[in-house]
Amino acid sequence: MINLPHFRDAIRAAGLEPPEVIEPGKRHRFPGIGKRLSNRAGWCLLFDDGLGGCFGDWSSGIEAAWQAKRSTPYSQAERAAFTRRVEAAKAQAKAERDARQDRAANRAATIWNAATPAPETHPYLLRKGIQVHGARWYKGTLVLPVVDFTGKLTSLQFINAHGDKRLLSGGRKQGCLIPVSGHRGGISRVILRMILCEGWATGCTLAEDEPTAWVLAAIDAGNLHSVAVAARCHWPAAELIIAGDDDRLTAGNPGATKAQAAAMAAGALLALPPWPEGAPETLSDFNDLAVWLRQTGGGV
Repeated sequence: MINLPHFRDAIRAAGLEPPEVIEPGKRHRFPGIGKRLSNRAGWCLLFDDGLGGCFGDWSSGIEAAWQAKRSTPYSQAERAAFTRRVEAAKAQAKAERDARQDRAANRAATIWNAATPAPETHPYLLRKGIQVHGARWYKGTLVLPVVDFTGKLTSLQFINAHGDKRLLSGGRKQGCLIPVSGHRGGISRVILRMILCEGWATGCTLAEDEPTAWVLAAIDAGNLHSVAVAARCHWPAAELIIAGDDDRLTAGNPGATKAQAAAMAAGALLALPPWPEGAPETLSDFNDLAVWLRQTGGGV
């Protein structure tokens, strides 16, 4: 018996939207959580018998198994067979993900090496009121390195003149970061003060305000937790500050909520933008605050 509706419900319960067509015995790819329709970070496999399957999202780290309910309990042998199928499916998915990420890392290195130092007059830099901070320029867009904690380049982030952002397709993001300042020396360096934020522009603002700190950008709120925990593991004695976004107009305020969770998990301090009276609620991060203060004559 094929339990496709229940399998779909399990995928949706994890925050993913399953593909329209799911063929038993065939691995399917679909967008990860919050990703564009062209994204293929999500995956699922419904087993041939329709009684179980597994699914995941490479971009968020989700990985889960599902087994259909039935009137008679599964035998010990059936449960063991199901576990073996799940482990085999997960291993295959991991192999595919690793190969995809390796290819993306090679593309990232090729593009990064071909890119040139970004001009200080780039419209995005001027609008955000920030310095270059190691950004490069490639085919009309800013290019930022995404690295792991060994300094290995895993992906790239591209930002055009309008501020639209995208990551290199297939690149590893989870647990990786964009180094903003103070990163020379790698993980062996002794760090006294570290600031972790979401976006690169926010990181630039913080780095210019705190020139002695090591500033890292986790790319988005969903990646804050894994980067914060890894940073704490590498530098247990460092003062670690999570500079979160304050998404006041978004339901659940994901920026502040995830920043608080990351700070608690990593034993870090939490900082949110100190909004002055009159600051528009559309502002959400430290860069927004700095830009608004400059525009209104309030200083930085």
